[in-house]
Amino acid sequence: MIHSLFLINSSGDIFLEKHWKSVVSRSVCDYFFEAQERATEAENVPPVIPTPHHYLLSVYRHKIFFVAVIQTEVPPLFVIEFLHRVVDTFQDYFGVCSEPVIKDNVVVVYEVLEEMLDNGFPLATESNILKELIKPPTILRTVVNTITGSTNVGDQLPTGQLSVVPWRRTGVKYTNNEAYFDVIEEIDAIIDKSGSTITAEIQGVIDACVKLTGMPDLTLSFMNPRLLDDVSFHPCVRFKRWESERILSFIPPDGNFRLLSYHVSAQNLVAIPVYVKHNISFRDSSSHGRFEITVGPKQTMGKTIEGVTVTSQMPKGVLNMSLTPSQGTHTFDPVTKMLSWDVGKINPQKLPSLKGTMSLQAGASKPDENPTINLQFKIQQLAISGLKVNRLDMYGEKYKPFKGIKYMTKAGKFQVRT
Repeated sequence: MIHSLFLINSSGDIFLEKHWKSVVSRSVCDYFFEAQERATEAENVPPVIPTPHHYLLSVYRHKIFFVAVIQTEVPPLFVIEFLHRVVDTFQDYFGVCSEPVIKDNVVVVYEVLEEMLDNGFPLATESNILKELIKPPTILRTVVNTITGSTNVGDQLPTGQLSVVPWRRTGVKYTNNEAYFDVIEEIDAIIDKSGSTITAEIQGVIDACVKLTGMPDLTLSFMNPRLLDDVSFHPCVRFKRWESERILSFIPPDGNFRLLSYHVSAQNLVAIPVYVKHNISFRDSSSHGRFEITVGPKQTMGKTIEGVTVTSQMPKGVLNMSLTPSQGTHTFDPVTKMLSWDVGKINPQKLPSLKGTMSLQAGASKPDENPTINLQFKIQQLAISGLKVNRLDMYGEKYKPFKGIKYMTKAGKFQVRT
């Protein structure tokens, strides 16, 4: 299975390594660095890199490459899923997953990795179980450990580890019993210059924060479950019940967890919530060009679009830009040719626009293609696919919990061609 794990920062330095079976030389990462050089951006590095004696599988998150080294044939998605679980665990333990934080908590990092893999095979990957095995670091615990020489390792085996529901510990007690579910959808789309949709798809997740006493059994039903396509569940979900009734039935882990992730790829089900009107023109043998864009809401069910930012990589021939925004602030970097406009909230009565002129290199030919516009935005209390939770019921316990459902739509890779 997994022989070694290397953590590599964006500068190409290996700042942490962990070996489970035998020590694999750092030189194996040279193949990874070669692939990194060939890729223009960090996200474009191939996730699987074959070498003469090993395979290198990597994920890139929080500006860190997590590179696993394997020697035998293994399903690559199995390893990639495990690497994502490692990142999520670090985030859960330390609040953020970054190079300085990992270096500051290097002892806890090694202890957690030792528990997550046993002889190269995944063992304890549930956050609840790990927190009983290795206690998360706090300032007080760090001071006590420094003085007494003790560690964060727990005294006894987690109670859930040996039960039929290993993701939930026994004897959980809360004074306030509550269950919150966040339906978060990310829309990826490419819009052509006429405003028609070339591709559009939705990646959705349901994140849960469940703090319930005892051993509750929950069922979650949807108004329109047929929308969900390509669904991936947390191990707690009873799959047979979902297949037959399209109802989620599960004994939840304690605390925060991802209940399911899903995909909506049917073009007719993906509503595009924003439109961009643009007029970007470069004239032949002229040192000036025109730049105008307006952003407006579309198919948002009356909800406000907020946190809007517009970025665009301008052609090399653009020396500078003189623009006036009707709202928000904008910056243009003459070195990288990156235009950024922080719009904020869109008011449908007064649509935000950015207008002005571009200074071009004298005598340079007209650019081959117009720039593309990338958008980021958020819409609260709306799932753009139309997914709605019908009801949440609890069995097995007498008390009445407080229940809450929240919806949010945000932009993933949302691109408008001009």
